[in-house]
Amino acid sequence: MGEGRWRTAGGALLRVTVVWAVSTLTLLALAGILPDFQLRSDDGESITRTAVTAAWGAGAFGLLSALVWPLVVRAFLLVPALVLGLLVFFLNGSLLLLALRLIPDGGGAAAPETAVVVAAVMSAVASATSTALAVRDDNAYRRRLSRVATRRRRRRGGPADGDAPPGTVFLQLDGVGHAVLVQAVKDGLMPTVARWLDTSHRLTRWRTDWSSQTGASQLGILHGSNHDVPGFRWYEKDTGRIMVSNRPASAAELQRRAVLRTGDAGLLSLDGASRGNLFTGGADQLALVLSVTARRDRANRSRAGYFAYFSDPANAVRTAVSFVAEVGREIGQSVRSRIRGDRPRTGRGGLYPFIRAFATVVERDVVVAAVVGDMLAGRTAVYADLVAYDEVAHHSGPHSRDAAKVLERIDRAVALIAKVADHAPRTYRIVLLSDHGQSPGESFEGAYGLTLKDLVRAGCGLPVSRRAGRTRSGAEARDAARHALFGALHRSTAEDAAGERPAAGPDPIVLASGNLGLISFPDLPGRAGREEIDRRHPALLHTLAGHPGIGFLLVRSERHGSVVLARDGAGTVELPVAGLDGSGPLAGFGPGAADAVRRTDSFPHAADIMVNSMYDPATGRVHAFEAQIGSHGGLGGEQSHPFLLSPLALSEPVPDGGEPAGAEQVHAVLRRWLDECRGEPFGPQVPLGHAEDPDPRVPPGPAGDPRPQESPAPAEAPRGQSPPGPREDRRSRGGRTKRFP
Repeated sequence: MGEGRWRTAGGALLRVTVVWAVSTLTLLALAGILPDFQLRSDDGESITRTAVTAAWGAGAFGLLSALVWPLVVRAFLLVPALVLGLLVFFLNGSLLLLALRLIPDGGGAAAPETAVVVAAVMSAVASATSTALAVRDDNAYRRRLSRVATRRRRRRGGPADGDAPPGTVFLQLDGVGHAVLVQAVKDGLMPTVARWLDTSHRLTRWRTDWSSQTGASQLGILHGSNHDVPGFRWYEKDTGRIMVSNRPASAAELQRRAVLRTGDAGLLSLDGASRGNLFTGGADQLALVLSVTARRDRANRSRAGYFAYFSDPANAVRTAVSFVAEVGREIGQSVRSRIRGDRPRTGRGGLYPFIRAFATVVERDVVVAAVVGDMLAGRTAVYADLVAYDEVAHHSGPHSRDAAKVLERIDRAVALIAKVADHAPRTYRIVLLSDHGQSPGESFEGAYGLTLKDLVRAGCGLPVSRRAGRTRSGAEARDAARHALFGALHRSTAEDAAGERPAAGPDPIVLASGNLGLISFPDLPGRAGREEIDRRHPALLHTLAGHPGIGFLLVRSERHGSVVLARDGAGTVELPVAGLDGSGPLAGFGPGAADAVRRTDSFPHAADIMVNSMYDPATGRVHAFEAQIGSHGGLGGEQSHPFLLSPLALSEPVPDGGEPAGAEQVHAVLRRWLDECRGEPFGPQVPLGHAEDPDPRVPPGPAGDPRPQESPAPAEAPRGQSPPGPREDRRSRGGRTKRFP
């Protein structure tokens, strides 16, 4: 045993010596290449003296990187994550300047801008050399992983090797639909997934709810309830707020409501970790979780996940270099797309190249590193979201070459996590899943020349932009509104005499969630009925339902209950929601569409008018109400069909090969799998106790009380005045955004 320790120590000393020697040679080479970087004084020195100076500089830089860098990164945790990634070069260059000052006799000097370049090259070369040495020595690599895992496990008081039941890692491939995964495997883009399908895993398709987006799906998956989440963004009349799923304050409130509804902290409440998600899932270990971004306590700060990754300067430089390369890749791909004349196409300028690079490089690297750390620490359950594909597919298309390249890189990340599982202190079962897919198609504005908001305003007889007014759709909507107004003149005279003519009120609020539109009238309390909408805006519903870019509407009727309105030849068909059976206007949207519409109709915050775009079953196209050529958020096509890729050692998601329907059912499946791994019966993780003693992992309500708050009735506006319009929660400003719907 003593001989083994001496051999290990000797190997470590050899690796340090080799890295130091390579770094010294790199420093000498850079001094000869760069004009503003020198390792000897102006009056000249011998080659030997210059080499000694380079060795001093390389050694000092290595020590500073190991000792000072983690402290510097921790000090910058309050800096936004994107800015922190860009500061990496500056911080590394500063350490090099300090290292040169520590050289005896002051033999080294560099201009600040040159120091940034030298430091980046030095870190990259040292990292590559160290990695190469570790790869060549498999035994040393395994021993190092084992030591790390043992130390972390002892600190946590975890079980010894072989004593723990299997753990579970859930990797969410954001936006990757079932059909996209199958095609990627067939095309050889994802060899790791292909190998699993051949040997150890099963693939299952599941159906989303009507709101097919990360906010609704991940809330249901992690917390067991996505009740009252009608879209990615929606207006709540009782509070006057616009809720947006990827804003910290909204995410915290949605999580609070879900926990109150289920009485359970979440899927990950027993020794779990949540990485890169919108919600915590009840986990103790959090990194890059949006719903706790606003917290100020040090232990749960969302950005703490960056410290674990960027505390290694080699990681920081490698990710920063990859970030810059990804920005260049996006610019090049965008230019080539324009040259080829690709259709459909959407704008990819402005800050988008940097947003894409953050999602595909920085967030991926940090999340994967956090998952690796969780596995080496032996955590019971880990849920992590990889958002890269979703972001690229929105702007390049879900079946584009750009998106295919991202799938290749995701597969490599999955392969790395699978390799780490071989060195973890417990067996891990890795489950891949997605929260939704994406449906292709030109945006609504690109196809018809005006936005959904323009169409609504035209149908209400309100002013629209000159560009939108010149389109055929805008002209037809204005004509319909004009004719409806003339046809209502006789009624208006009687209404004026009785004092019943409605006031104009504030403009309608039109919000988009992919190809799902939500229209609300803020001056009408509760959910406005069809009759009231027709009384105020006689042409609006006919204009919307008759438009070729719209599939159907959901609106409440005071006489007939909620109804679906859709185009039917030259007219409009009206079907009661209670009697929907998947035929008629919903027939092309697939099985389960009627149930999804009925469920959303029951939500307290369903919009006055819910609008779903057209869907062409032959091509799979939809029209997003946002500037996207790959979209999700409503019904229609691949967006509604994500996947579950689970080990054969776990039970089938649904007996006899059925498909889970909705995110809440997927939550039940994942919870059952966790119980199977632990050898325990299926049941709640951590039920919440008395409301006076809330679970500390539940984000507090507005007043710090996790109990349901009675929503105040909308205040009546004084006569002649309109009630206040919507306000966005100001607490969400400055927070990290996912995450791209």
